Amino acid sequence: MAGAVLLAAPAVASPEDDKARVDRELAAASEDLTTATAKAQKAAADYATAVEALPAAETAAAEAAGQVVAAEAAARRAQREVDAARSEQAKADAVLASASVEVDRARNGVAQFVTATYKGGGVALLDSIVTAGSPNELAVRMGYLDKVAESRNSAVDALVDARGVAREQRGIAGLASHKAQEAADAAARALDRSRAAAAAAAAATERVKTLITQREAAVAAATEERGAVLAKYNELQEESARVAADLRAAAARKPSPGGPTAGGGGNLPAVSNGAFLTMPVRGRKTSNFGRRFHPLFHYWRLHSGIDVGAGMGAPIVASADGEVVRAGYSGGSGNYTCIYHGRRGGDAVSTCYAHQSQILVRPGQQVRRGQLIGRVGSTGTSTGPHLHFEVRLDGNPVDPVKWLPSCLC
Repeated sequence: MAGAVLLAAPAVASPEDDKARVDRELAAASEDLTTATAKAQKAAADYATAVEALPAAETAAAEAAGQVVAAEAAARRAQREVDAARSEQAKADAVLASASVEVDRARNGVAQFVTATYKGGGVALLDSIVTAGSPNELAVRMGYLDKVAESRNSAVDALVDARGVAREQRGIAGLASHKAQEAADAAARALDRSRAAAAAAAAATERVKTLITQREAAVAAATEERGAVLAKYNELQEESARVAADLRAAAARKPSPGGPTAGGGGNLPAVSNGAFLTMPVRGRKTSNFGRRFHPLFHYWRLHSGIDVGAGMGAPIVASADGEVVRAGYSGGSGNYTCIYHGRRGGDAVSTCYAHQSQILVRPGQQVRRGQLIGRVGSTGTSTGPHLHFEVRLDGNPVDPVKWLPSCLC
């Protein structure tokens, strides 16, 4: 209802609470923009959005910067692993090449014996033994034959061993190659993460810059509107004073306490649990009664009632028996109804209902508690459907919560 823009200061909260907190505070701010011009309302909303979102954006930017550092370190580490794996692969490849040379050499040795056998070398050796002229010569020729056989066996063994070593080194080299490829793939992924982190950090930093610019622009726009907003607030104060005068005049016309309660000046009875009034509408309280300091325009003002969020056209009922004193359009309050209910503790008690889409009563009409008197709207200076509900003692606003059931239901 009537009052200057209320913008909450940023609060520290866990990331998961940020959105809910921002939504709550922006809702409270938006429902307290009723003394601002349209331009100031937008400036205030932009300012509130920027102020509330900035801490989270700055945190996100810092975290993104940290992720960049971590990702770059991971990329460097992965590259070192690639280098080490490739070095290991190169060594394994060198050993494999050496083993392959040994295989070739051993194969050539065996091939020589195969060739000699094919050409009859083996038969010639056997013939030389048969034709030996003496036992001594036979022994010499037998020893020579043993040497030849030993040499042939050594060549075969060398070939077998060389092939075994080559197979083993081929497996080691293959494993090293696979490891090097895995390391290269991991390095590529780490590099991709590093680039993505850098992009996210840049975006987060831009978000912070945008919010700061938005906040500064909102302050500049609000400053331009300061005079108009103060004039509107003063106009609302003058209207509130006229309402107070009308309510005091209505109370003065009533009999002394002890007469009829409904508009007759009698004592206002309690409903239950110490409450004297019933809730005028079903909904959720979105803004409290009290004095508030405007962070952009730097002045205090009174939010003269509570705001209750409700759907457009929701029924509004009288909070107690009484007589309608005002029912009509009233500047920033829009469609506005005030009802005088009698006295309590010597004070004249009245209630007022602002921003209605429809007024269903007329001045001078007697109404009963719970009677339909209007419907929720967004008339006057309002940013959305809700009821601004006031309780006034001798015409002066007081906190309605103290007069309503504690459950506000």
